Amino acid sequence: MPAPALQINPEILLAEDIREFFANPLGYVKYAFKWGRYDLEDQSGPDVWQADILTELGNGSLTLDEALRIAVVSGHGIGKSALVAWIVLWAMSTRPHLAGVVTANTKTQLETKTWRELALWHKRAINAHWFTWTASRFYQIDHPETWFVAAIPWTKERSEAFAGQHGEHVLVIYDEASAVDDTIWEVSEGAMTTPGAIWCAFGNPTRNTGRFRECFGRFKHRWQTRQIDSRTAKMTNKAQLQEWIDDYGEDSDFARVRVRGVFPRAGSNQFIPGDLVDEARKRTAKGFGPIVLGVDVARFGDDQTVLLTRQGDKVKIVARYRGLDTMQTAGKVSECMDKLEPAAVFIDGVGVGGGVVDRLRQLSYRVTDTNAGARATDEQKYFNLRAEMWGKMRDWLDKGCLPDDQELADDLIAPEYGFDGRNRIQLEKKERMKERGLASPDCGDALALTFAAPVRDKKHKLKYDNRGFV
Repeated sequence: MPAPALQINPEILLAEDIREFFANPLGYVKYAFKWGRYDLEDQSGPDVWQADILTELGNGSLTLDEALRIAVVSGHGIGKSALVAWIVLWAMSTRPHLAGVVTANTKTQLETKTWRELALWHKRAINAHWFTWTASRFYQIDHPETWFVAAIPWTKERSEAFAGQHGEHVLVIYDEASAVDDTIWEVSEGAMTTPGAIWCAFGNPTRNTGRFRECFGRFKHRWQTRQIDSRTAKMTNKAQLQEWIDDYGEDSDFARVRVRGVFPRAGSNQFIPGDLVDEARKRTAKGFGPIVLGVDVARFGDDQTVLLTRQGDKVKIVARYRGLDTMQTAGKVSECMDKLEPAAVFIDGVGVGGGVVDRLRQLSYRVTDTNAGARATDEQKYFNLRAEMWGKMRDWLDKGCLPDDQELADDLIAPEYGFDGRNRIQLEKKERMKERGLASPDCGDALALTFAAPVRDKKHKLKYDNRGFV
């Protein structure tokens, strides 16, 4: 009699199959779910945009010596939560002892949409029996303490919950990332020191400032980015999208955010719209008129001193410094003044800036001590001089030209504004900006200082005697 056929454990075959998808999340998604059958009978597989992201993710995961960052901005209803669930299942299935975290803009979003979607797709997966889903954790059955992804609602007070995501394999996912506070982003950066770590950020472009926006701006060199128009996704309500276009206009901020997946021109309280800055960066400057130098002096350790010139429609950042004392700063400013011979120099003299002003005057340089908290010239419109300087700068941006400097651009669009009891424009305080996770707008303030007062062309260095400057 012939020897009985060797029976191979189907679980071993399943594990071997899935192991082949380590760098192929699209392959896993096609393999793991019964597309075209049962409750997926009307679906043939991932949408085109989802397949593109999964392919990009797979290509990037082949490089294990550095972290992989993918940011996707989109309109509404394209299927982001499903894609998040697939990525979690793929990573958990192919990376032993994965350490992961998922968060969203709100606790409700995380619990009722993002994490619920994972529960739904977990039940459909061919290897569902490998894992357990709970309201806060998704873990491998045999290794619940070391092989898991946690659902963590973010708060600035509990930012440490996003630290310590270290191990051989790391996964971080933000859903509706535009509203996740910048503090959480900063903490998550620590996990990206793990070679091969994966960080995915998905969201609607609801804010024109913050770290999600900067994935497509200041930090775009670190991220693989994609922008998805809802009208190109197969599962969206095309009739509803067209109604929004008809009602608000295709280039309205409403349609940009909810349909096109494009960042708005202005946040709800944003003082300088992003499109105003973008247009100014595209223009070519002529640079006629007197040179005006603005000097924003650093107050704190993470701030910087910025020297910036404006000549008519032309702006140039001369230098940025960190860690200088007042004498060193005064020396740098005097060198700049001797070289450029500006017609006027406006220095933020509040706090440590006062020492810089005093030293330059001692050296017989004509400088203007500018107190941003002083009264505005137009007291009916502006709360103080700072708001007025920024207001004049905003008006100038209609015709002015900006250098291709992302930090300056980000500074200009960062501050928000409101109104005081007399209905005067009041600019957001720097302390409040830092609470929102934003840096002090040092470059923006340096440019604003050049609008502190009208300027005539005149020499900057004068003799000094007991009567003052002569």
